[in-house]
Amino acid sequence: MTILVTGATGRVGGHVVQQLVQRGADVRVLVRDPAKADFPASVDVVQGDLLDIDAVRAAFSGVRTLFLLNAVAADEFTQALIALNIARESGVERVVYLSVIHADRFVNVPHFAVKSGAERMIQQMGFSATILRPTYFMDNELTIKDVVLNHGVYPMPIGGKGLAMVDARDIAEVAAIELIRRDQAPGKLPTETLNLVGPDTLTGSDVAAIWSEVLGRPVAYGGDDPSGFERNLANFMPKWMAYEMRLMAERFVGDGMIPEAGDVERLTGLLGRPLRIYRDFATQIAATAAEGAL
Repeated sequence: MTILVTGATGRVGGHVVQQLVQRGADVRVLVRDPAKADFPASVDVVQGDLLDIDAVRAAFSGVRTLFLLNAVAADEFTQALIALNIARESGVERVVYLSVIHADRFVNVPHFAVKSGAERMIQQMGFSATILRPTYFMDNELTIKDVVLNHGVYPMPIGGKGLAMVDARDIAEVAAIELIRRDQAPGKLPTETLNLVGPDTLTGSDVAAIWSEVLGRPVAYGGDDPSGFERNLANFMPKWMAYEMRLMAERFVGDGMIPEAGDVERLTGLLGRPLRIYRDFATQIAATAAEGAL
């Protein structure tokens, strides 16, 4: 039977497809633009999105297991509900859903509230599911690397409580392991929730200090006030989304994203290796920037 991957051309979804192919899985993807679907020939590509009912039904034909990833969008909840309803209509029982850590607590942040609602729907509809709850993605830092490199400021208002930032590749590998485990199970497995975290819980000052060491020059933390962050984001994304990101940053500052006891050890055991660390991520960005300057 086939594993269907949504969000397959994004940062996490692309890695999920690669991991599944490497493990010999039969993979199908649902993508808006097949021209962006740079996957091995063995991957079955269906064109459409999660609001295209005919395409979704076609994508689910012959599928046993679903990887559901909904990007942040104004209609994210509608997309999730349609996908889950058509999954059940199509006889799919096994789901791995990409949620977010503290989805049930940070409910004033729209895309956290959406994911909390989708988690409840998955449970109430009786799917055999793994709920993946990642923290802040290290990869988000690619959007602010030029500010760090060119202006010596780490501008993300992440506060002093700390975020256990996680690498998208670690998220994807855990997702693939869970997808195959559920797909190959002889029957329905109990629903489980996994926090996906990094090994280090870092404050804004901690991250600035890492960049200072990696670059060999001072990098300052820009501070906890998210108002400038919102203004900058509004220059290249819809204002509603920039405001939503501000709300998220306020929760970073007020609450942090702290692992629960045993989260790191559980993930390390699942992967059979250490989790990727932020310092290595920053070092790679700095090295790539230095090569480009030559």
